[in-house]
Amino acid sequence: MAKRNRNRQGGGRRRKSGQEGQETKTYQHPVPDRRQILDTLESKGRPLHFDQISEAFELTESKHRRALGERLKRMITGGQLILNRNQEYCLTERLQLVPGVVQAHPDGFGFLIPDEGGEDVYLSPREMQEVMHDDRIAVKVIRRDHRGRPEGKVIEVLEHRTREIAGQYIRERGIGLVLPDNPRIQHRILIPREEAAGAKHGEMVVAELVDFPSRQEQPTGRITRVLGAPGQRGMATDLAIHAHGIPHQWPAGVHEEEKAFGKHVPASAKEGRRDLRDLPLVTIDGADARDFDDAVYCEPVENGWRLLVAIADVGHYVERGSDIDREATKRGTSVYFPDRVVPMLPTVLSNGLCSLNPKVDRLCLVCEMIVGPGGKVRRSTFYEGLMRSAARLTYEQVGNLIEGAKPGDAGVGDEIAPHIRNLHDVYRAFAKARARRGALELDIPAVRIELDEGGEIEAIRAFERNDAHRLIEECMVAANVEAAKYLRRHKVPTLYRVHAKPDPEKFQDFREYLLGLGLKVPHPEHVEAKDFGKLMQEVQDRPDSQAISMALLRSMAHAEYTPENIGHFGLALNAYAHFTSPIRRYPDLLVHRAIKHLANGGKPKAFAYDRGDMERLGQLTSAHERRAEDATREVEAWLKCQFMEDKIGNQYEGVVTGVTHFGLFVQIPEYQIDGLVHVSTLGNDYYEYDAGSQRLVGSRSGKAYALGDELPVTVNRVDMDTRRIDFRLADGGD
Repeated sequence: MAKRNRNRQGGGRRRKSGQEGQETKTYQHPVPDRRQILDTLESKGRPLHFDQISEAFELTESKHRRALGERLKRMITGGQLILNRNQEYCLTERLQLVPGVVQAHPDGFGFLIPDEGGEDVYLSPREMQEVMHDDRIAVKVIRRDHRGRPEGKVIEVLEHRTREIAGQYIRERGIGLVLPDNPRIQHRILIPREEAAGAKHGEMVVAELVDFPSRQEQPTGRITRVLGAPGQRGMATDLAIHAHGIPHQWPAGVHEEEKAFGKHVPASAKEGRRDLRDLPLVTIDGADARDFDDAVYCEPVENGWRLLVAIADVGHYVERGSDIDREATKRGTSVYFPDRVVPMLPTVLSNGLCSLNPKVDRLCLVCEMIVGPGGKVRRSTFYEGLMRSAARLTYEQVGNLIEGAKPGDAGVGDEIAPHIRNLHDVYRAFAKARARRGALELDIPAVRIELDEGGEIEAIRAFERNDAHRLIEECMVAANVEAAKYLRRHKVPTLYRVHAKPDPEKFQDFREYLLGLGLKVPHPEHVEAKDFGKLMQEVQDRPDSQAISMALLRSMAHAEYTPENIGHFGLALNAYAHFTSPIRRYPDLLVHRAIKHLANGGKPKAFAYDRGDMERLGQLTSAHERRAEDATREVEAWLKCQFMEDKIGNQYEGVVTGVTHFGLFVQIPEYQIDGLVHVSTLGNDYYEYDAGSQRLVGSRSGKAYALGDELPVTVNRVDMDTRRIDFRLADGGD
């Protein structure tokens, strides 16, 4: 799989000679590399059969021809070649095809996300008949639709990535079907009677795909696992794990490697490290946290502070190419569901040797910073350390102490309290620096779903962040910035956490909405993060401030991982990398490996990864992050629907967080639960959608509903299948 992905990321581009050399070494015989194959097809000026390509490189031995065939297959998967119906290999570029990944929409249409960037290509429901979400395909742009978007026709399916489907098994007139739980997959999966594995009508199952969809036929599959009844405990999470293909079982090789780890750090591993065990480093996390990546310590120095951010040294235990490393690459991130965690690393590491538990020796990688009174890091160093956490603290404990509680009342030891106050002092300096550079800060309340022992929802609570959250966040941001600068300075291939400027079209809609409210924001070409920061300060006391925050968030690009450093727009930073959470994020582990390589005297050119590797891993880890977000969002939506199911008819105070031509999206702030007030329920009138002012306006009555309006609503309908909640305006709602 690793070899196939390495080729896939290249698209139609040619790779560096160093990478080509690696490919040539894959086989110990004279097999042409990708560049030679592309050059030969280009020089011939026409599609070639396999035998013609073999003859061009004088390959006669069967093992050489087999190796060439494997390479050609990978080039097809990578989108560089197409095998036409005459079994000839064609250059994708010459056919003017666009290779990329399918992103399906629950309403049946989709988009191709091109490998090479640029505009997404619209795929009509008809074109989506033969492809599925996350497939790699090549399309030909045939026209621009009425909205000016490029529209594509599917020419070739390069790779089917979806191999199993989770959903509900039903039997209709003797025919077995699986209805996918993932709303992005619109195909029904046909299940022959002999492949039903004893599943009963209505049960939730996992099916392996046997045949993929075409324009004429539905996909077929076989049931490999019966999950149980739809409403049983943990079913929502089980479905999300399978529906999104999240790896959740450890391979045998991982279990074998686990046996080599004990419960304690061996004496040999402690040698040659800087001993920090006398420093009262502490971890500060949520009350329900089980793995502790980071610990902090701060002390005053002349004209500033000495700040240590110590991070679990995962790289010491997880060697590149090991079974644990390969599995971590497939997972990319830990996935946090309300009822369980699917960890990136085995528990022996994530909750054991790598977790900075209190009062035990742990290996760490340290970013030590000298911070000036203005919040600027004057200098920083990285080194391998040995630490012993002095205490495991929670945000609530630290928050209470900061707000003036006595150490004993806050649950913080007297010997720790002064160091917490030092941390708060350096945080305030960082906060000033953050405000000066204009970093965006959206304090949108988070939500915690609490389950009882039976897996039923006990409560949903929205909670605000306190200064303890912000303190840790700023310390981590500072360490991440120094890691990015360190690796950039040494020109080592790595993954940066980048955040592009807002998409001009999306931002223009948001800008027009703000102008309608009498608020000013620069043109999309000139907007900077500080403009957003100024805006949020300006509206913080308005009743519609949260709606404005949500609208701003929707106008922003999604952060991602890439070796190309374009900076982080939201944080207003020129360089940023993830260094602080290697237990749960694979990009952080890659950053650690680069830093450890340099810290141990390694030369940049001798680093085990090159830029091509980082491009591939950046695409992979960004995709895995989105996969985790989609899965957790679906489970939360399901649980929120379950929570509201017995509350039909109840009235709540809501806020309009979205406006479309078909209605209003309203959020109940108390629970952070969203529902739709459909336009048909607004009254006997025709309502027109004004995109500029984000309003629905009645053409007869003139009644208007706008983003940020506070409205009383009643729960009208809860649909567990689609995970949607419908509201109606409460009597007198205006």
